Amino acid sequence: DLSWQARADDPAQALRHFIAELDGKTLIAAESPGRREALGDLLRRHELRFETVETWAEALASNKTQLLITAPLEEGLYLPSPLAGEGLSLAIISEAQLFAERVAQRGKRAKRTRDAESLIHNLTELAIGAPVVHEDHGVGRYQGLSVLDVGGLTQEFLTLEYAGGDRIYVPVASLHLISRYTGANPDNAPLHKLGSDTWDKAKRRAMEQTRDVAAELLDLHARRAARKGHAFQLDPDAYARFAEGFPFEETADQLSAISAVINDMTSGQPMDRVVCGDVGFGKTEVAMRAAFVAVQDGRQVAVLAPTTLLAQQHLRNFRDRFADFAIRIEGLSRFTAGKETKQTLESLAEGRVDIVIGTHKLISPDIRFKNLGLVIIDEEQRFGVRHKEQLKNLRAEVDLLTMTATPIPRTLNMALSGLRELSIIATPPKERLAVKTMVTQWDTALIREAILRELKRGGQVYFLHNEVDTIERITRELSELIPEARIQFAHGQMPEKDLEQVTADFFHQRFNVLVSTTIIESGIDNPSANTILINRADKLGLAQMHQLRGRVGRSHHRAYCYLITPPKDSITPDAVKRLE
Repeated sequence: DLSWQARADDPAQALRHFIAELDGKTLIAAESPGRREALGDLLRRHELRFETVETWAEALASNKTQLLITAPLEEGLYLPSPLAGEGLSLAIISEAQLFAERVAQRGKRAKRTRDAESLIHNLTELAIGAPVVHEDHGVGRYQGLSVLDVGGLTQEFLTLEYAGGDRIYVPVASLHLISRYTGANPDNAPLHKLGSDTWDKAKRRAMEQTRDVAAELLDLHARRAARKGHAFQLDPDAYARFAEGFPFEETADQLSAISAVINDMTSGQPMDRVVCGDVGFGKTEVAMRAAFVAVQDGRQVAVLAPTTLLAQQHLRNFRDRFADFAIRIEGLSRFTAGKETKQTLESLAEGRVDIVIGTHKLISPDIRFKNLGLVIIDEEQRFGVRHKEQLKNLRAEVDLLTMTATPIPRTLNMALSGLRELSIIATPPKERLAVKTMVTQWDTALIREAILRELKRGGQVYFLHNEVDTIERITRELSELIPEARIQFAHGQMPEKDLEQVTADFFHQRFNVLVSTTIIESGIDNPSANTILINRADKLGLAQMHQLRGRVGRSHHRAYCYLITPPKDSITPDAVKRLE
């Protein structure tokens, strides 16, 4: 027993006796650099001189016999003669062996750390009937404060009600045991039953899932770190010619993201970078620069888009941008004819296609690349779990570039924790004006005025109506309301050729008002469309509204977004928060 006896005359007696008996080196492992310094000071005050070392190799090479190192070990160990030729033994003592009680207390405190957003700091934050989570009993409803006499002492308690009307009383002093319920709908929060093991099972399942995700991420990261990636060779002259073809002035953030991507690609490690930037801030140009570097080095590029419309738009933009270079770009989506698809697949396998742009069809098992070097994913949050599982298999092999305006929590968490690199484009393009956003109820006069104002300045309008069953009726009503407008509708259940024709006609300004479902959500770029009206905006998620608003304001004109909702008292509190 080497434990430090703080109340004894000589607290370090056991350690001092152990060192005297040992014919070799004593190495004490502290939990952290800060703890190592504090431990060194404590030992010196008791006339024990320990030298600090940074690495195990330094410890073994040192001629000192009393050493301090940083290593969070639970237990120590004894090595009889690890140093060949010197006959010295090595004893490694963990901080936990010296200060078992103190380390255990720190462990308990760390265990109680929870999401700062869910903590309740003050009783005024709780409303009667609000669901809360008790650390030991699960989800219940807060029913106010009760004053009880316990053992002759009058105390205040929080009253929590559980399934079946059962109640528990929690002392106000134990407020740290209670946190907010952060589930989807507080009104339908599932209350747990006191005395059952449902809550323990739920906690156990969550822990297991967390461990599974952590193991998966660590495995993926370890495979990527261990695998030697392809170091792309950059042709400075060809790259400079391509960069000069960009018709706009790059923003500082854009240049920083491009530089980070190219540095990743020319290094020996496989790239896994997330480029996060608001809609219309120039993420696509970053992807095009990366694609150019890959193709110039003889590698193929796959660009994945979540929707057919966005894939078609990327195909058009990539072909325009790469028009001055001998680079073959093809598309794969439901707009592509069967014969054309077959030819593209054969050309991909033979290496005759340099860049292929498509939807999740690109990750189907029958796709064969001759020399894939880079995968670009646009709007990653729109791909499902199954698609990401297939993409995951590519990650360890090739460079991966992800672009998103609204990253899902998992992507953001991986980026912030260092498992994926992150570039942020926060600077808007020069002369870009913010979109003016208004929340309003259905008002035919306002709708007519908003649409006519846009048409009179030569622009186009999106009218979002996310119900396929009634979209034709809404289109007719708008045609009657604004006979001056040329109005068409589009939705995802239309035949491919019809949908392609409508979107192409809108892009070429053959009509000026498009009534559409959320198929326009992902990345559709039409600079002349600068007004969007979103019907029943209360039914849309925050990321969806952000993406839809990003369909306008992609030029130097002031853009307008109208969020049309029912009266405030007939929509959910969560919807009100999203709209605000």
